[in-house]
Amino acid sequence: MELDVVVEPVVHGGGGARARLAVIERLLKPIEKEGGTALVVCNTVGDAQNTYLKLRERFDERSHAQGGSVQLLHARFPGDVREARTREVTQGLGRNGPRPRRRIVVATQVVEQSLDLDADIVISDLAPLSLLLQRAGRCWRHENHWSRHGYPDGRGRPAWASGPRLVVLDPIAGDGKTPPQWGEVYSEHLLSTTSRTLARIKGGTVSIPGDVQDLVEAVHGDNEDFDWNTPGASETKAWAAHKGKDIAERSIAGLLAVPRARSVSALHDLHHLPGEEDEWEISTRLGADSVRLLCAYVHQDGRVTLDLEGEHLLPQAGASAADGTMPVSSVREVMRRTIPVRADWLRDADPDSIAPPKSWTRHPMLADLRVLYQPVQGGSAQAVKVGGKTLRLDKDCGLVRR
Repeated sequence: MELDVVVEPVVHGGGGARARLAVIERLLKPIEKEGGTALVVCNTVGDAQNTYLKLRERFDERSHAQGGSVQLLHARFPGDVREARTREVTQGLGRNGPRPRRRIVVATQVVEQSLDLDADIVISDLAPLSLLLQRAGRCWRHENHWSRHGYPDGRGRPAWASGPRLVVLDPIAGDGKTPPQWGEVYSEHLLSTTSRTLARIKGGTVSIPGDVQDLVEAVHGDNEDFDWNTPGASETKAWAAHKGKDIAERSIAGLLAVPRARSVSALHDLHHLPGEEDEWEISTRLGADSVRLLCAYVHQDGRVTLDLEGEHLLPQAGASAADGTMPVSSVREVMRRTIPVRADWLRDADPDSIAPPKSWTRHPMLADLRVLYQPVQGGSAQAVKVGGKTLRLDKDCGLVRR
């Protein structure tokens, strides 16, 4: 397969024709006129939420829940909502159809996982090259199958989609820098090396799988295509930061590695952990600690509920249950509404303000939860200040952090 790779220089947070959102809107205009499907992959949940709201305003004012043609998927939804949205997105862009006439899915790295999606075009923020290729794998994914067995609903691809195309939104090519928040996701070294590698692709076409290995090695291999004689250069600093973080993560992962059960015959085996990551099942990474957050609602009459409407009270362990025992159905009702978040988000919060109910403290699953108690005013949940930021669960956008 020949993949058409187009690099669009963009500027984050600015205006004009090269503003990131303006470029995305321009790329999606053919869908508005002729129909088709697009996958827009963002590097952060915040970017995905903002992009979704802008595209919804531009192409379809209906929300995801209302069946709008613009959908949003990321990991910061409650578990049950994320599961439902994943199912809806997969049904719309899956192999068997029915395929919508128009569909724009805005997502994060969750689509790099085993989601069976096929889009007419994939638009992605700049990311390490190996991940860009994974995202590109959602473009024309089922073309071979459909060319043999027919397209869902008998409709082929729109005329504008003449071949698989990956469009990379590159802020380094745009104004020479990446958004600060991306530093929490990908190293500057990998991003800048990917940007340079994309610029060198001849004719803007990548042969799949023929060119893949060389491209990945150019970015993720041990080549350092910068001048060591200028140690203060930004490329050198970026490489040093990337390698330092990589070594630290591997070291801490080695200390916290959990060997496979059958390889442990005595306690000594837990203290001698040679080998690389492919030999061990790593339990954590440096900086990747997370907690599960339950977004609850505090109503003006003092009730605390699991839902904004106030119909499902926060369950409590029975007064006689010294071990925190609760009905399994109640535990499931709570856990399916939780969201994984970074632990450092809550580091500066008053522990009592995010603590679970006292009756949960002995329960093996519920005791470690954190609870965001959102005041309800006028039928809407209000944002809660946590440290220097605010958190609020939005029904359409998921957990919003400002």
